Amino acid sequence: MKAAVLESKDAHELQVKEVPTPAPGEGELLIKVAACGLCRTDLHYLHGLPTFKAPPIVLGHEVSGKVAGLGGHVEGWKEGEAVLLPPVIPCGACEYCWKGRGTLCLKQRMLGNHTDGGFAEFVAIPAAATFRLPSSLPLEAASIVSDAVSTPYHAVVNRAQLKAGEWAAVFGCGGVGLSAVQVAKAVGARVVAVDIAPWKLETASALGADAVVDSRDPKAAAKEIRKITGGGADAAFEVIGNPEVLDLATQVVKWGGRVIVVGYSEKPALLQAGRIMFRELEIKGSLGCGLQDFPRVIDLVAQGKVRLDKMVTHRFALDEINEGFQMLDKGAEGLVRAIAIP
Repeated sequence: MKAAVLESKDAHELQVKEVPTPAPGEGELLIKVAACGLCRTDLHYLHGLPTFKAPPIVLGHEVSGKVAGLGGHVEGWKEGEAVLLPPVIPCGACEYCWKGRGTLCLKQRMLGNHTDGGFAEFVAIPAAATFRLPSSLPLEAASIVSDAVSTPYHAVVNRAQLKAGEWAAVFGCGGVGLSAVQVAKAVGARVVAVDIAPWKLETASALGADAVVDSRDPKAAAKEIRKITGGGADAAFEVIGNPEVLDLATQVVKWGGRVIVVGYSEKPALLQAGRIMFRELEIKGSLGCGLQDFPRVIDLVAQGKVRLDKMVTHRFALDEINEGFQMLDKGAEGLVRAIAIP
């Protein structure tokens, strides 16, 4: 089969080549990949962040496709069914999995990190971690639901526990941020979308944001957000991975507010401890999404409460995947989420 392979930790692009087609093992399904999203996590690997499995490795973790084969002792599935694959598969047997917190599983395995991923024609995955997609959803575009929609769902619903009528400030209007805007609206919250790119703010408005704020002047932006929200947002979501933006997020929440850290950064964050202490702010990390929530996430998209039409803006054939990552790295205008199609 054809796949896009990271050949070494020093490689800055993927090599599209022929590799062996995986065979589904006991309890596994073989999936014919329809599409796989291009994520900034993959970009981190291309920039040198090590994968758990040493290269060569097939990257990609936002996968949709159809069942192409069944391994041993697999029941209840048939070839041709449309499916969504989660990026991360927890072990199901540890303390965290028992508590329903599979995102913290110490034995979790991530596609395109611990094992070969979805920038390929086929991928094998446990049947127990595979989710059916309704026929109403476009199969290729639905690939981004795997991460770009599920991750903000976990952040909004589980970590922030955002309620109807509350104000949410979402910092960063890329794929994850725009999904966070939509999920927050789906639970009945009011949303301020924050970014430095006018076209991203326009997209956030089109997807339901109640207000948008340009944050090129952080001090003015913080003041404007507090004004819009009547003294401060109930919850703020940092989905960029920028420590300075995280500090800004702590400035715009009300006393007793919640700040949810969704974006990844290897840099330390300098936060004002006095502000956190006096205002009793909650700072919470948020990683991925538990398997138990995937049916709810898929249902939100199927109901039209999270729209994919403005999210998937670019499509690349597998042979063009490096062009896609170059555009993502440069922050090309108009690119919200791109997908690769084998």
